[in-house]
Amino acid sequence: MLFARQDAWRPERAGLPRLRALLGRDWERYLELTHPQVRGRFAASRVLLKFAAAAALRVPPESVEIGYGLTGRPFLRGYDGVRVSLSHTDGLLLVGLAADGAIGVDAEPAERVLYGPGLGRHLCTPYELERVEALPLAERNPAVLRLWTLKEAYSKALGLGLRFRFTDFGFAPDQAAPRTVLRPDGTPAPVGRWAFRTWSLGSRYTVAVAAEDAGFGRARDTAAGTALDPGIVDAVVTAAGEQERERADERETAAADGW
Repeated sequence: MLFARQDAWRPERAGLPRLRALLGRDWERYLELTHPQVRGRFAASRVLLKFAAAAALRVPPESVEIGYGLTGRPFLRGYDGVRVSLSHTDGLLLVGLAADGAIGVDAEPAERVLYGPGLGRHLCTPYELERVEALPLAERNPAVLRLWTLKEAYSKALGLGLRFRFTDFGFAPDQAAPRTVLRPDGTPAPVGRWAFRTWSLGSRYTVAVAAEDAGFGRARDTAAGTALDPGIVDAVVTAAGEQERERADERETAAADGW
């Protein structure tokens, strides 16, 4: 996970030609944004993601292209083995990358007030609500804020966003690193192997990450140049060469028959 302050990460200062090269296919989307703050945040978050991905893949950042799924979830074109997630709030940019499974990240200002009436209708499961109400008053809003960021991160990792109702799943609100997803009644839900954690960045932000362990082991080499097994590459090249030779033989035969 990588974070940066937007006011310290201003790729447009490098000049429009450089920014256009870095944004690639996102350049047209950048031009369509009319609000300066929204446009600056869009450029900064995408360029930060490209630099982070380029460092992991060991390629130039301008060669990294970002695509978007049906729900708007970003992905790296041509690098299906590396999952990414983006979040931004109140001047903070947050990027998550993982080669072991899905990942989701989220950030919220620590001063945001979420604790109040209606938690059981919009955010908390019955179990979470009971646990939150049992906390000292001063700890309740920070606990709800952790729950919100965890749920955002997990739903992003699944590619569902806010379509996944936050009252249908939960976490232990008094834990910074919950062990698993919980059903509304507080019993563990069978969701596979995941890791969850929340942090405080100084006193200004609460951030969360949800990372899946897909069971393939930890990826130690994420370089794009070694992403494919050399044996597979050789087999593909050999097969392509054989197909080309077959086509050449067919053309020669056709020419000899006067076709």
